[in-house]
Amino acid sequence: MTAVLVVHGPNLNLLGTREPDIYGPTTLEEINARLARFAAACDIDLDCFQSNAEHELVERIQRSAQDGTDWILINPAGLTHTSVVLRDALAAAGRPFVEVHLSNPQARETFRHRSLISDLAAGTIAGFGADSYLLALQAVVNKTESPG
Repeated sequence: MTAVLVVHGPNLNLLGTREPDIYGPTTLEEINARLARFAAACDIDLDCFQSNAEHELVERIQRSAQDGTDWILINPAGLTHTSVVLRDALAAAGRPFVEVHLSNPQARETFRHRSLISDLAAGTIAGFGADSYLLALQAVVNKTESPG
């Protein structure tokens, strides 16, 4: 069974109410529930984690190197553009990961165009709202079913 860790960064706990014109009306709980249903149908062990604290995100990613996690889906939110320590944690964990964004950073403010983790990611999925997470999980399913 493939184990997938979903990491949600700062402010994502406010989904559904925070700037719904940008991030959509779906709450984080609804996203996690949709992921859990899809994961169960695909025989994936799913663990979802959210924090507004950078150090907690780093510590959870570090634990993924020892807890049987096979893949990480990560939406670093605003830390995408600023966090070298998050990048370092992902590199140190040595787990393949998919970078996920609800909105399309390239269609937004210039400071959002640069990701400090994209070059380490197996792929990036952005701009599809809450479906971005499901598309990322589907990509992991595809990669684990046919690793070539």
